[in-house]
Amino acid sequence: MKKWLFIILGSITFAIGTLGIFLPFLPTTVFYLLTGFFWLRSSEKLHQKFIQSKNYQKYIQETLVEKKITNKGMIKMFLMILIVFAIPGILVNNLVMRITLTIVYVAHVIGLTWYLKGKNKKQTAESVQLGDGND
Repeated sequence: MKKWLFIILGSITFAIGTLGIFLPFLPTTVFYLLTGFFWLRSSEKLHQKFIQSKNYQKYIQETLVEKKITNKGMIKMFLMILIVFAIPGILVNNLVMRITLTIVYVAHVIGLTWYLKGKNKKQTAESVQLGDGND
C-alpha cells in the first residue's frame, strides 16, 4: 500500500514538475526533487529511470549537484522568483508583508548566489592551489 502511494505521489509531482518546464510559475526543481524522494522509496526501477532522464540531468544534476548554472540561468531564476514574490506584494496592501517578501527575496538572491557560484569558485581556487603545489 505504501509503495503504491509513493508511486502515485511521485507520478503527480513528476507531471507537475514537467509542466513547470513550460509554465514559468511552477517550480520544476522542487517537484523533481519530490519525485526523486517518492520514487526512491517506492521503486528502484522508476528511480533509476528518473535520475537518468534528460530533464533530471538538466534541472537537478547539473544545476544543484554540479552547480553548472550560467549567469543567464541565474538571472532567469531570480526573475521568476521576483514575479512569484511580486504577485502577493501587489495584490495585498500590507506594508509588513511587502517588507517581509522583500527581505525573503533578497535572502534568496544572496543565498542562492553564494551556494551556486561562491562555493564553486572557492573549490576551483583551492584546486588550482593544490595543483600548483604538486608541480
